[in-house]
Amino acid sequence: MLEIIFQDSHLIAINKPHGLLVHKSPIAADATEFAVQQLRNQIGAKVFPAHRLDRKTSGVLLFTLSPTVNSLMQVQFAEHKVEKTYTAIVRGFTPEDGLIDYPLKNENGVEQEALTRFETLAHAELPVPFGQHPTSRYSLLKLVPQTGRHHQLRKHLAHILHPIIGDRPHGCNKQNKLWKEKWEMTTMLLHAVSLEFEHPVSGEKIKIEAGYHAEFQRVLAIFGANLV
Repeated sequence: MLEIIFQDSHLIAINKPHGLLVHKSPIAADATEFAVQQLRNQIGAKVFPAHRLDRKTSGVLLFTLSPTVNSLMQVQFAEHKVEKTYTAIVRGFTPEDGLIDYPLKNENGVEQEALTRFETLAHAELPVPFGQHPTSRYSLLKLVPQTGRHHQLRKHLAHILHPIIGDRPHGCNKQNKLWKEKWEMTTMLLHAVSLEFEHPVSGEKIKIEAGYHAEFQRVLAIFGANLV
């Protein structure tokens, strides 16, 4: 069963688990389960995805219950009127905050403006040697994308040399190997925490939030008292 975190007569949102595709895709032919189909079967009604999350990303995923409302939501997303907030666990100690301004190429090879604001929520240092370093350092980040490019957060964090733990192919292979071997953790630690927008029918200000899934919580528990 999908976790429904918001529902009214026009909108419905779930806390998407890691590894679940939003809908069928030719680039993921191995997948047999999709959020659109699962949610439709669960509530017994057609649903229309208002936006997308990567297969490996968990968190708030919004659907509409009619094509008309979906068109209204699409306008809000296109005009950057929806505030999307994510959290991620990345390699290394990040600065207190910053703006990543780094253009990204689309599927046609055309460069597009891409902006991501970040804030460091905490640092963690584990007594686990990594390479030439006696310890392993990590940061918990709040991320607010100002644009919506493909794999933007993943590419931006790799660009500033603080890749997301568990990310493939944009992450750090050595860190991913460490987490797999030592903690049996292969999940990408990127979570869509919240969506804020104006309700397309009522005009009411809406904020939908999603709690962390088990693997994200497990990693925070591994950090424990080291998370400061």
